[in-house]
Amino acid sequence: MPVKPLRLYSWNVNGIRACLRHGFLDWLRKTQPDVLCLQEIKADADVFPKELHDETGYHLYLSHADKKGYAGVAVLTKTKPLKVIDKLGVDKFDHEGRFLLLEFEKFYLCNTYFPNSQPELVRLDFKQEFNAAYLKLIQKFKDKPVILTGDFNVAHQEIDLARPKANTHNAGFTLEERAFVTNLISAGWIDTFRELHPQTVRYSWFSYRFGAREKNLGWRIDYFFVPAKLRAKIKSAEIYDQTEGSDHCPVGLDIAL
Repeated sequence: MPVKPLRLYSWNVNGIRACLRHGFLDWLRKTQPDVLCLQEIKADADVFPKELHDETGYHLYLSHADKKGYAGVAVLTKTKPLKVIDKLGVDKFDHEGRFLLLEFEKFYLCNTYFPNSQPELVRLDFKQEFNAAYLKLIQKFKDKPVILTGDFNVAHQEIDLARPKANTHNAGFTLEERAFVTNLISAGWIDTFRELHPQTVRYSWFSYRFGAREKNLGWRIDYFFVPAKLRAKIKSAEIYDQTEGSDHCPVGLDIAL
C-alpha cells in the first residue's frame, strides 16, 4: 500500500491572540495538518485554548521569549515527539524564543523564527551570528533526516519578492542574508516550494500597509527545506495565500516518509 504523506504546515501568526480572534481554531479544524509549526506567537502556553488538545488532539510545545509579547515559536503535533530541544545553546538567542527542534521516529523537525535584520540593518550582525549557530547545530543531527521550516526573514532570489530592485541591500534582501540560504542549499537542503514550482511567483508575507496583499506586493520568506535525499518523497509544497489572520500566509509540505 502507498504511504500516506505527512502533512506539515508552518505559519507566522504575528501574535496568536489576534490569530485566535480571526478564526485560527476553525482553520485548524478544517485543515488538520499532522504537525503545525508557528512563529511569532508573542505569548506563553496559557494563551492557547484547551480546545487545541481536547477537541483536536494536538500536543503543544513552545519556546517563548523572556520579553513579554515578543517572538516565540510553537509546534502543535498529533504525534508526541521522542524529544524536544528548545535552545540553540547561545544565551542571547535563546532568551528570544526562536527555536524548537522535535525528534520523531523517522525525522527531526526544526521550527525557527529567524531574526529580522531591521531598518538600517542594525541587527544584521546579530542575524548572521544566529544563522551560523543554527547551521552548526542542525548539521550535528545525522541519524535521520532534518526538515527545516519557519520564517527565515529573507527572500532568497529576485523571484521571491515583488520589488527586488527597490529592496536591494534592505533588510531581508541583503547579499549576506541571501547567501545564508544559498549556503543552506549547498549544504544539502532543498527549498521545497521552489523545487516544485521553479518559475511560480507566490508570496508568503504582505505588509499591512498600502494594500500590499490586494496588489500582490509581497515577499516569500517562509520556507520548508528538506534534505536532498528526500527529493523524491516530496508530494506537494504550497503557499496558502488566501488564508487570512496574519500578515503572513501558511506554507505547507506533504511528504511521504
